[in-house]
Amino acid sequence: MSGTTHGITTGAVARQLGVSPATVRSWEQRYGIGPAERAEGRHRRWSAADVAMLEEMCRLTATGVPPSEAAHAALRVRSDGQTADAKTPGEQRAEPAARPGRAGSGMRRGDVGQEVRALSRAAMRLEGPAMEVLLQRLLTDYGLVVAWEEVIAPTLRAVGSKWAASDDRFVEVEHLMSWQVSAALRRATVRRSEVSGAASPVVLACVPGERHTLSLEALAAGLTERGQLVRMFGADVPAETLDAAVRRIGPAAVVLWAQTAVTADASLAGRIADTAFGVRGARTAPHVLLSGPGWLGQPIAPGASTGPSGLREALDVVCRLGQGHSPAALG
Repeated sequence: MSGTTHGITTGAVARQLGVSPATVRSWEQRYGIGPAERAEGRHRRWSAADVAMLEEMCRLTATGVPPSEAAHAALRVRSDGQTADAKTPGEQRAEPAARPGRAGSGMRRGDVGQEVRALSRAAMRLEGPAMEVLLQRLLTDYGLVVAWEEVIAPTLRAVGSKWAASDDRFVEVEHLMSWQVSAALRRATVRRSEVSGAASPVVLACVPGERHTLSLEALAAGLTERGQLVRMFGADVPAETLDAAVRRIGPAAVVLWAQTAVTADASLAGRIADTAFGVRGARTAPHVLLSGPGWLGQPIAPGASTGPSGLREALDVVCRLGQGHSPAALG
């Protein structure tokens, strides 16, 4: 094969499949899933048969098949030519048949169990590319809320419990899965542009000493998807930094995440809730939502409240606060 008129680039095929170019290259390096031929200059060009092979690889790994086994099956698809004539390179891929639970509705119990097992297997085998494909498909097929509440969060809890019960033997599993989930959530966030308007921003931050960010990242992705302005400060935010940010931004709400009672700081929540901003004579203050299991049993400062436990309810509450709070001119 020669010239640029035959086949499509790695970047183009990755976009068509909904995975990253790094994943496609990783499959080629580790499992031999590469284009049958190369263009002049050794540039990769993927033919229709090559694309069919990669589609089969995605399909199999998304159902929990180990990538090494999926690669053998996918190579047979190309050699047998089962789907090579289905479309030409660059042609629009047909939409898959709608799954039960598509477009953000709940999943059937059997589907939940299957998805959790597939994601858990990929995590335990440290198969990063397989986790990437699974997470992307979950977010696309079921929407952020359903994917998070019914599959991703339960799998994270199960992996964390296994690590805690095994004398830290599976810490690498938890770290790799956390990284993959964080990457998937950030990809979901950047696909949406912020919608400015009358709504004030919402600040999301972990309290000092707290490094568990995934629940906040899921909230940030969901808020951005709904058009809410978000300022995400992430893990272990120093108290003075948070104070300064709130004064500069003038947010409608501040969500403070604490995973454990050790990091939950009621006095910090009270100070943030007392932060006044805006023009003199019309100053206002943010509403502080205390989120995470660390706040259970902790005193609640005036102006603060315990946030909802589920992602869907948290999105509804935070969006209402953001839309009902006009931005103040900072004085």
